[in-house]
Amino acid sequence: MNAKDYFKHDRFAATTGVELLEVKAGYAKGRLVIKDKHLNAGDTTQGGAIFTLADFIVGAASNSHGKLAFSLSGSVNFMKGSGPGDTLYAEARERFLHKRIACYQVDVTNQHGDLVATMEATVYRKDVPIDLTV
Repeated sequence: MNAKDYFKHDRFAATTGVELLEVKAGYAKGRLVIKDKHLNAGDTTQGGAIFTLADFIVGAASNSHGKLAFSLSGSVNFMKGSGPGDTLYAEARERFLHKRIACYQVDVTNQHGDLVATMEATVYRKDVPIDLTV
């Protein structure tokens, strides 16, 4: 099964509007178009929406090796606000890969290339193969 089809089964990401654009070994890129439903009371993008985008993209990158992986930790730093009509892009890059643990760096940017947030994430890799082609 290709990666895009596999990750269509992530119902929460689909509900929020996160789209997977690209997956290759140790790397993934996705997008979220900010709509009214993504806003907080201050009319800016809710931090949880940004975290969801980044976490989903870490999931795609970390599972790209065909071995089931789950997040152990994720830390987000918010750099710049965003709002309705913005398109956010997340790119996850593998920084460390071992039998059980892998680490990822994620940059979240807007449609102008401005850095909106960063995430550092660590995943646990199980001995469970998944049918995933990248």
